Amino acid sequence: MNIVLSQAALILCAISVFSQAPDAPATFSSKVNLVMVPVVVRDRDGRSIGSLKKEDFQLFDKGKPQVISEFVIEKGEKTEGIAETAPGMKKATASAPPASRFVAYLFDDLHIGFADLVRTRAAAVQHLEESLKPGDRVAIYTTSGQNTLDFTDDREKLLAVMNHLTPRARATHTAGDCPDVSEYVADAIINLPDATAMQMAVADAAACLKSGSTRMQLEAEVRAAARRVLTMSDADAQVSIGALRNAVQRISTVPGQRTIVLVSPGFLVTAAYRPEEAEAIDRAIRAHVTVSTLDARGLYTVTPGGDPSKSSGGSSATARIRFQTEAAQAQGDLLGELADGTGGTLFHNNDNLLEGFRRTSAFPEFVYMLGFAPQDMKLDGSFHALKVTAKTQRDVTLQTRRGYFAPKHADDPTEAAKEKLGVVLFSRDEMSDIPVSLETQFVKASDKSAKLTVVAHIDMKPVHFEKADGMNRARLSLASAVFDRNGVLVSTLQKDFNLSLTDARLEAARVAGVALPLSFDISPGSYLVRLVVRDGDGQTASRNGVVEIP
Repeated sequence: MNIVLSQAALILCAISVFSQAPDAPATFSSKVNLVMVPVVVRDRDGRSIGSLKKEDFQLFDKGKPQVISEFVIEKGEKTEGIAETAPGMKKATASAPPASRFVAYLFDDLHIGFADLVRTRAAAVQHLEESLKPGDRVAIYTTSGQNTLDFTDDREKLLAVMNHLTPRARATHTAGDCPDVSEYVADAIINLPDATAMQMAVADAAACLKSGSTRMQLEAEVRAAARRVLTMSDADAQVSIGALRNAVQRISTVPGQRTIVLVSPGFLVTAAYRPEEAEAIDRAIRAHVTVSTLDARGLYTVTPGGDPSKSSGGSSATARIRFQTEAAQAQGDLLGELADGTGGTLFHNNDNLLEGFRRTSAFPEFVYMLGFAPQDMKLDGSFHALKVTAKTQRDVTLQTRRGYFAPKHADDPTEAAKEKLGVVLFSRDEMSDIPVSLETQFVKASDKSAKLTVVAHIDMKPVHFEKADGMNRARLSLASAVFDRNGVLVSTLQKDFNLSLTDARLEAARVAGVALPLSFDISPGSYLVRLVVRDGDGQTASRNGVVEIP
């Protein structure tokens, strides 16, 4: 059925509106130097506090106080429906509620051992059987890229994939190696270097080789073994970080509350790959994606006295227990850094994995997003340690990002603006800096194709115009996204409108408003529609809607 554009939309024919470009898929970049710092504040009983204001926080970059220029409180655990169903729109049926809550489980099958994977897999299956709700969409990803499933509410498919998860870890070293050098010790020998680590490894090499090798020969054997182990360990770490980065990119394009649960025993990230880890955290922060972590080791301990299979004793055994303890701590630190850096939850050193999945899949009740532009920052890629304090609060703990790496080039203001628009577009929050209503209209060409038009009805009173050459000029950016019932992105469009109006036409526009359209070619079905409008001053409006094309 043809539906004629509303009378308000015809205002476009009466004023001079010039579009910079035809409708095109919206693309958003993440190159921006503004540093965002998520902060979760808890009282002495562990309850999240959501009543603080910007002036309650103090933020330090390398020990220097910074000006907090952006401040937002994000609230979780709210099941959002459709805030507005504009004229011309049909509500989704009760049997197919629109997706509003997205959880991606990323299993680190490159590092989880068989026994730990069996336990975590069983807990995850029970959690899904008991907790999946209407509006929830779940995805299963792995660091190896095998046995995956994109977002769905199909419980049977989720359980089938979950039950087929398999460890794909490769041994970087085994107890039979001579010398046997662990990843952590290899890093200490090659990258630090640590004399104690070398001395311990040489003692082990002398004991297992049982030859008359000189100290120099033994050290050469140890370094060769350490390099082999480190090469494999770094490769696996790089793949795992890349999988996390890909998961962030994928989940950032779904419309709603978004969290990733990384199920992993943790792994070694050497100094060379710390910037990649920090980049993954930064991408998650900017996309408003929470990364929670569940330590697949459960309750773990280090064998007292070291590995009894080693024949060397004395100081070597003492050093071994030290490095085993530090290695276990380093693995846990990685999981903590990812959770702290994005406002997520770390569940570790606990065998109640079902409770772990419950906690990590829940969205934080309150997350403060503090943004600052670093003062006198050098574009040198150096690490900047961060510290946040709550000036007015006592007996509270703060979970926050631990640091970031400086960029190596200045940000692009145009790309930064696109990124902000993209973040709003793939959110579900509604913003009302400018009064906007959303209307959808469609024309069915056949049973398999239709044209959907998304119309933004904009109240022009708050929009700032500048006088130039006798005309009143302003710029409006529109972006719209269409998602299917599982939150899978179907299409996006972005268009910039340059308005150039006489005084009379500006007055008419401020009285009647303006209607701006974006059109999609899609198939019949039920969809979630997201609309974002932004003016040249950064004022933003966003609206949600659902439409069903029979």
